[in-house]
Amino acid sequence: MAAITASMVAELRAKTDAPMMECKKALTEAEGDMAKAEELLRVKLGTKAGKAASRVTAEGVVTSFVSGTTGAMIEVNCETDFVTKNDSFLALANAAAKLVAEHNPADIAALGALPYSQDGFGPTLEEVRKGLIGKIGENMSFRRFKRAAGAAKIANYLHGTRIGVLVEYEGDETAAKDVAMHVAAMKPVSLTSAEVPAELIEKERSVAAAKAVESGKPADIATKMVEGSVQKYLKEVSLFNQSFVKNDKQTVEQMLKAAGTTVSAFTLYVVGEGIEKKVDDFAAEVAAQVAAAQAAA
Repeated sequence: MAAITASMVAELRAKTDAPMMECKKALTEAEGDMAKAEELLRVKLGTKAGKAASRVTAEGVVTSFVSGTTGAMIEVNCETDFVTKNDSFLALANAAAKLVAEHNPADIAALGALPYSQDGFGPTLEEVRKGLIGKIGENMSFRRFKRAAGAAKIANYLHGTRIGVLVEYEGDETAAKDVAMHVAAMKPVSLTSAEVPAELIEKERSVAAAKAVESGKPADIATKMVEGSVQKYLKEVSLFNQSFVKNDKQTVEQMLKAAGTTVSAFTLYVVGEGIEKKVDDFAAEVAAQVAAAQAAA
């Protein structure tokens, strides 16, 4: 059986807000599989276990650049929130977004090779990044970017520096901006329910099935419960089916139809999403509590 470390317990607790010992039990039952342990907690604790699932786990900023029908968005990470307010770091992030839009690099390496000078560093974006690491004294990296270009119009929205959205659309600019703000608030995973990734659906189905078993309902009712949960989930995470944040009497799809607008794609970035943040101090605290619990057992 895999060893359950204090840092693993800390990571699961940060993701789920579940009690420390419940996290340890779930990890033990899942034999160290973090994803499986998270599902076990959701089954046992219901919505309590999902409260912190989208908690930011790294620092950085999301910036964007739009010119005509070309737009770009990039996430640039750093170690502390302090650096996200540094003028040189912000200049680097903004420049990177513009370079993505103007040069269409194939990947992060190609982006770093583009010509750029700042703060006495250069002649490439990567050399500026390395130079600023030495100057500021903190690591920073380009994590991911999205470029949209073509016939569709581009609407962008930044919620502070931590959430960014690009929307590709035809029609009314105000409606498209509203959709971008809606995406930032409601965080859909796809345009339609048919486009929700299969792995997410199966994960939801697995959790719903486990809950149905625990409910003790007859098999036919349990099956209906599972399907009902899955269908509810699909509506909750698909953009067009979500209730519009500015008017919950209509869906986003209905709002767009009324505005004579179509949305063909969207991209949502949340700073640090999916990145494990250092939890050294909390891990030590958890280790001490686990040791004390084991000694008392």
